[in-house]
Amino acid sequence: MAAVIEKPRLLQRLAPVFRGFDGPLALAIVILACIGLVTMYSVGFDHGTRFSSHGRNMVVAALVLFLVAQVPPQRLMSLALPMYLIAVLLLFGVELFGIERKGSQRWLDLGVVIQPSELMKIAMPLMLAWWFQQREGQLKPLDFGVALVLLALPAALILKQPDLGTTLLVLASGLFVIFFAGLSWKLILPPLVIAVAGVVTLIAMEDRWCAPGVDWKILHEYQKTRVCTLLDPFQDPLGKGFHIIQGMIAIGSGGVWGKGFMQGTQTHLEFIPERTTDFIYAAFAEEFGLVGAVVLMLAFVFLILRGLAIALDAPTLFTRLLAGAMTLNIFVYAFVNMGMVSGILPVVGVPLPFVSYGGTAMVTLGVGLGILMAIGRSKRLMQT
Repeated sequence: MAAVIEKPRLLQRLAPVFRGFDGPLALAIVILACIGLVTMYSVGFDHGTRFSSHGRNMVVAALVLFLVAQVPPQRLMSLALPMYLIAVLLLFGVELFGIERKGSQRWLDLGVVIQPSELMKIAMPLMLAWWFQQREGQLKPLDFGVALVLLALPAALILKQPDLGTTLLVLASGLFVIFFAGLSWKLILPPLVIAVAGVVTLIAMEDRWCAPGVDWKILHEYQKTRVCTLLDPFQDPLGKGFHIIQGMIAIGSGGVWGKGFMQGTQTHLEFIPERTTDFIYAAFAEEFGLVGAVVLMLAFVFLILRGLAIALDAPTLFTRLLAGAMTLNIFVYAFVNMGMVSGILPVVGVPLPFVSYGGTAMVTLGVGLGILMAIGRSKRLMQT
């Protein structure tokens, strides 16, 4: 009598695809995604289709995350150099043929309008992690110099667009890789000391440096205005300082417990500018208060600690550097966004991960988390 072969159920056929996924990392992503959806529903329910579009962007980012998580780290390493070269060529394309909007030339029309600087957020850590992997065991000071050149070229192109926020994020993603690769503190401390001294000098001489007509040379006028507005937003409370002042008012008015879901007056009376994008943290803090802000921060801390744990446990230098950079990129996003909304950092247009509205930024976040998941997944599959 012939044996009866039972057809495997759907879940059994799908199980190998999900095997090895990092549970704690997935949990952190789900928690932050839920917070983002709840917040967008509240602040965006009377703002057109922002909530439904935000949900759609999250679904696309989740699909991207899932697909990228299937890519072995060895394949990611082989893509590093081509992706970097393509991103640099696209940035040169923006310089020559880019589309200008609101005074910035950041986009390129290739049948579909793209922003190449977003691609560089992923290509940069990939490229530098690949570079240091090639030099493993024989690192010399010149190798760090080459890495800095690889970082400086696209950063200069992005700064020229101008796009200070993205420039800082690309610089951060590259500098994290260089730091984790073993850059000596003797080379790190002098620039930090100079930067701190510059900030202290600027604060002490604010009236002189922020006076009309003073040219800062290396920064555009609007960038100088953002820094000076940070130092004293009440110099122009109804103009340049309006964003920061209203953000601080909203955060403070939330108190400990917040005004309640969909009850934020600063938010829904439209005192908070860009309430679904850059300043969404102010709207969140107004409605959910200090308690909600702490929960959000703890969720980010959970995600970051899990990402760093994956980096520490990664099997190769390439995966360790890449996982560490991708994790700390999320920290920079969250810290800069919360800092600029709270009035401790200049307004530079950096979204809050999972929470702020934005399709390109959400997809980029999905790619970064997918790479992190792929690194953790490869280690877990090796162990099993």
